[in-house]
Amino acid sequence: MIADTALVLEGGGMRGVFTCGVLDNFMDRGIRFPYVIGVSAGACNGLSYMSGQRGRAKFSNIDLLEKYRYIGLRHLFKEHNILDSNLLFNEFPNRILPYDYEAYFHSEERFVMVTTNCRTGRAEYFEEKSNPERVINIVKASSSLPFVCPITEVDGVPMLDGGIVDSIPVRHAMEEGYKRCVVVLTRNRGYRKNLHGTKVPSFIYKEYPRLKVAINRRSQVYNEQLEEVERMEDEGLIQVIRPEKPIVVDRIEQDINKLNALYEEGYQCAARWKIEPQE
Repeated sequence: MIADTALVLEGGGMRGVFTCGVLDNFMDRGIRFPYVIGVSAGACNGLSYMSGQRGRAKFSNIDLLEKYRYIGLRHLFKEHNILDSNLLFNEFPNRILPYDYEAYFHSEERFVMVTTNCRTGRAEYFEEKSNPERVINIVKASSSLPFVCPITEVDGVPMLDGGIVDSIPVRHAMEEGYKRCVVVLTRNRGYRKNLHGTKVPSFIYKEYPRLKVAINRRSQVYNEQLEEVERMEDEGLIQVIRPEKPIVVDRIEQDINKLNALYEEGYQCAARWKIEPQE
């Protein structure tokens, strides 16, 4: 256990296989953190890390994709969801490779999943260690991409992908009292989003005006977070594990060879990273 240190897991869709490699390396080395916070794919992959199920996140992102092709436009046309939601959030955790809720619920570490509240346009931070259905509902909401996934309700409140508002929740971790952070990113250093960003058409999410504002500002906010992370890293305030070269894996990537290569890169980056107590 690395005392007084938070582990922050960015999302990024299928780019999250990099994080799978990092977390499998951590599990192989017995590295644990008292506080873990994950966004979108980071929340999904973080759950398997929290239960200690080494290889489970990789299986879901690569092996399961290769067999079932659970992401793509055919699902969007048939189910109004770019993901096969039933497979990912029902069949997989309950039947194909059951999630070890007992191990997770009895772990001492805290695990936080980030969503975006559609009504307020603000980030919400959830912890759940007793109700399996609520765990799945929260991680599903955290992974619900705008436009291509349905809104998911958590406790009766409409939610979407936490990355809309807080893609890299270092500040939240610090506000929780963790001044030391290890941050796992899914983009190389120096990457920035195109500031043209995403403009929400007037007829979409018209009942959620604050959500539309948040989506419209997403690229700007993300770039600001990246700049802050790089500044804090340079000042020695945080440690960052990230891909070392520009990513060739798309958010909805289906090329298994590319995904395996990115997983291996994540594993090797973590293996070379010497995590030491910070002054």
